[in-house]
Amino acid sequence: MKRHAHYLAECLGTCALLCAVIGSGIMAERLAGGNVAVALLANTFATVFALWVLIELLGPLSGAHFNPAVSLVMAWRKELPRQRLAGYVLAQLLGAALGAWLAHAMFELPLLHWSAKVRTGPAQWLAEAVATGGLLLVILRAPVGKTPALVAAYIGAAYWFTASTSFANPAAVFGRMMSDSFAGIAPQDAPGFVVAQLAGAFGGALLHKLLGEVQAKPEAQSAPGP
Repeated sequence: MKRHAHYLAECLGTCALLCAVIGSGIMAERLAGGNVAVALLANTFATVFALWVLIELLGPLSGAHFNPAVSLVMAWRKELPRQRLAGYVLAQLLGAALGAWLAHAMFELPLLHWSAKVRTGPAQWLAEAVATGGLLLVILRAPVGKTPALVAAYIGAAYWFTASTSFANPAAVFGRMMSDSFAGIAPQDAPGFVVAQLAGAFGGALLHKLLGEVQAKPEAQSAPGP
């Protein structure tokens, strides 16, 4: 398989994921009539279904990370060739930006519309560490062939049991900064989220190690968070 196919799959998958997250948030906010719970429920369902489909489709090509935190842990574990790490992360960030712009274009919003949505504070950071740590634990311990369903189910649940609605993904933070919508995050709040996510990701990997390794998986098999 040509190396560029891995990067294209990561870019395309992250683009589609962010488009689903942001686009469904815009649609939900317009249709929910101010009911935030209904809007979050609609946003959750769209994210879960998109995530499941994307992992199934693109997992065989790139491992379907769509998430720099996942790629970093996989490179650290030598399950992703380290020479591919930079390309994966760049592809994911580019895909996240493209996904935000595509969602805005479909809903006739300015392509670049920095978010003003405040998401900050110790509780939010803890929530992101928990969400990302749990995500990595699910990815690393999922039985072969069940990763797509388990990751999608976990993210759907984490939308509701975390105070931050479970971004669990630095690329998702990057894309959401560019959307002043239901799913957005203010740029000044992004660094706190990313630091918490990276800490949580390696915490999840450490917990997996303490629990004991499970059966071997194909190279780079893993999955994202929104």
